[in-house]
Amino acid sequence: GVRPVPRPLPDAQTQELNALLARRRQIVAMLVTEQNRLGTALPSVRPGIQEHIAWLEGKLGELNDGMGKLLRESPIWREKEDLLQGVPGVGPVLTLTLLAELPELGALGRRQVAALVGVAPLNRDSGALRGKRTVWGGRAKVRAALYMAALVATRFNPVIKAFYQRLLAAGKAKKVALTACMRKLLTILNAMLKHRSPWQPTVPQLSGLCS
Repeated sequence: GVRPVPRPLPDAQTQELNALLARRRQIVAMLVTEQNRLGTALPSVRPGIQEHIAWLEGKLGELNDGMGKLLRESPIWREKEDLLQGVPGVGPVLTLTLLAELPELGALGRRQVAALVGVAPLNRDSGALRGKRTVWGGRAKVRAALYMAALVATRFNPVIKAFYQRLLAAGKAKKVALTACMRKLLTILNAMLKHRSPWQPTVPQLSGLCS
């Protein structure tokens, strides 16, 4: 089996990025809660909720600006950000999450990285799951961001879209196919950072990595 390597201690910049990302998640959660309240609120309390939503949206914008500024201050991060965001389906949230939560990206083999995130298919021989391959463990925040990116990529990334459609045509369940797309996208990103090569969907070593 693959043994995940020990996680390196984050430097001060990475700790700051982690803190900003954590705060961003909190603001987004509060925004969702307030927007849900707005739908059922009585007219007397709606203005207060709308005011709070506007304030939260302002704070979210400030956080996004702060994270972008932090990335641009580091030449190494700036290069990684440019490479990652050149991939269709990869947006600022996944880029920031990978840089903060998965500093090993580009420094490990594809199986090690997939195991770290928790998208490597692993054998679990117990009870009703005997013989089935499943996914567990890993870094939940990275996996959540990767899931959203893979959903977008199945529509807008030519390599992931073709891979996804091929799996569905072969009779795979959508959830299984999407997990495979998450793994493939992660593998492509890992290879790009390892070789410092920009997104090129026509290059065989990228388009055929996990097929």
